[in-house]
Amino acid sequence: MRLTAFTDFGLRTLMYLASLEEEQLSSVSEVASIYNVSQNHMVKVIGQLAKLGYVQTIRGKNGGIRLAMKPADINIGDVIAKMENHLDGVDCISTSCQLIPCCELKHALAEAMNAFLDTMRRYTLADLVANKSELIPLMVAR
Repeated sequence: MRLTAFTDFGLRTLMYLASLEEEQLSSVSEVASIYNVSQNHMVKVIGQLAKLGYVQTIRGKNGGIRLAMKPADINIGDVIAKMENHLDGVDCISTSCQLIPCCELKHALAEAMNAFLDTMRRYTLADLVANKSELIPLMVAR
């Protein structure tokens, strides 16, 4: 299974924000620069993270973004499930597949996807940044 770039950058954004000092603010442009991605794309990613309650956005002159929850309370499997549009593994409908009436592939893929999410649900954001001292030097704006 391959995550979309949207979810990938969502997870990376959470990891970056979790590596900052508690309550420290960052910005969309800073995160976009660190991961060398367009600011427009990062606005959408961070907007979705904020909508889901993982990121707090603060408007104004001294505004910015930061985690809205403690890293230990952010479940990675849940983030993936909420950020990904299609977790069914295969698109049976739009491809007009002739096998739909009797296909077992979709069931096998659904089972595999559930196993993947179950595994990812064993991790929190805190787990992913447990090596914060090694991560911080790598997260430098380009």
